[in-house]
Amino acid sequence: MITPANPSRQWRGVIEEYRDLLDLPPDTAAVTLREGGTPLVHSHWLSGLSGAEVWLKVEGDNPTCSFKDRGMTTAISLAVHEGAKAVVCASTGNTSASMAAYAARAGLTPLVLVPEGKIAAGKMAQAILHGAQIIMVRGNFDHCLTMAKELSWSYPVALVNSVNPARLEGQKTAAFEIVDFLGDAPDYHLLPVGNAGNIAAYWLGYTQYADLGRATKRPVMRGFQAAGAAPLVTGEPFPDPETKATAIRIGNPASWKLAEAARDESGGRFAAVTDEQILSAQRDLASRDGVFVEPASAAGIAGILQELAQGESYAGRRVVITVTGHGLKDTATALEAFGELVDVVVDADVEAAARAAGLA
Repeated sequence: MITPANPSRQWRGVIEEYRDLLDLPPDTAAVTLREGGTPLVHSHWLSGLSGAEVWLKVEGDNPTCSFKDRGMTTAISLAVHEGAKAVVCASTGNTSASMAAYAARAGLTPLVLVPEGKIAAGKMAQAILHGAQIIMVRGNFDHCLTMAKELSWSYPVALVNSVNPARLEGQKTAAFEIVDFLGDAPDYHLLPVGNAGNIAAYWLGYTQYADLGRATKRPVMRGFQAAGAAPLVTGEPFPDPETKATAIRIGNPASWKLAEAARDESGGRFAAVTDEQILSAQRDLASRDGVFVEPASAAGIAGILQELAQGESYAGRRVVITVTGHGLKDTATALEAFGELVDVVVDADVEAAARAAGLA
C-alpha cells in the first residue's frame, strides 16, 4: 500500500469512516473507491416554496455517480473476505455500473443480468467499460433478480443485490452523514423508491444513530414511486412496470417488507408521481438549484412539489431529499422534452451574440 509522504485528512470511504458501526467482520479489508462523503446541498428553491429548510443529499457525487456505491463497497468487501471469485447482480443500470467497478477494483468477475432494452446507455457503458459480462433477459427486473438469486444458489458466485444485508450496511451510512452534518436527524426524509433497499437502509441508519444517542429523533420517511411502477402505493406487485424513470422501474421490490416497516415505524407513507411530474422536477431542479439528476432521482422532488400543491405543509420543518444518481447517467431521457438543443447560431461577432442573447 502506498502511503503519501505528507498525508492530509481526506475522506476514506464509508467502511473506514464508520467501521465500528457496520455489521461486518472486524478484519474485513475495504474494497473502496472512497465512496460516500457526498454533499448535502441547501435548496433555496424548495425552501422558498415550502417555508421549510430543505436539503438535497446529492448521491450522484459517488464514484460511479449513484448511491449504489455505498452498499457495493460493503457487499464486495465481504464477498472478497468470504473467498468469492465472481459476483452477480440483477440491475436496471446503476447497480450494474457500481458492481462492475468494485469488482474490477477487487479482481472479481462481474456478471450482470439486465432487462432487454430497459437500461440507459450511460449505465450500460459504465458496466461494459468496467469489464462486466452483460446478459440481457427477455423480461423485467424482477425476472432478472430471480435468475440472479438462483445463480448464486447453484453456482460459485456471490449475489450483491440489496437482498444481501451487507448492501444495506453500506447504504445506511448516508443517514449517518446527514446527522453528522446537520447535528441531528431531519424532521422528514423524502426519496425515490424502486427496489426499496435505500429507504430501508436510511431508516436503519437513523434508528442506529438515535439508539446511540447521536440523534434526538428519527425522521418521518416518505417514499415516492413512479405511477407506472408503484407496488408499495397500491399494495400489489406490478407484473409489467413501465416508467421513463428506469432506475425505479421495478414491480415487486425485494425489500418490500423492510420498506413497509420504515414507513410504519416512522409514521411515513408512499405515494406515486407521474413521469411528467418526474421529468418536470428534473428540469426545474437543474435550472433552479444547479443539481442535475437522472429521472428516477427526481421522484422525491416531484413528490414534495405534489404534496405542496395538495396543501401539505412542511413550513418550519427540516427536510432532506435524497437525489440518488447523476443526470449524465441518462441524457437521452433528459433531453426528450427539448427540440432544437441550440437556441440560435450566429457568426463570430460579439454584437450578433449580444442581440441573440437579448442584450442589445
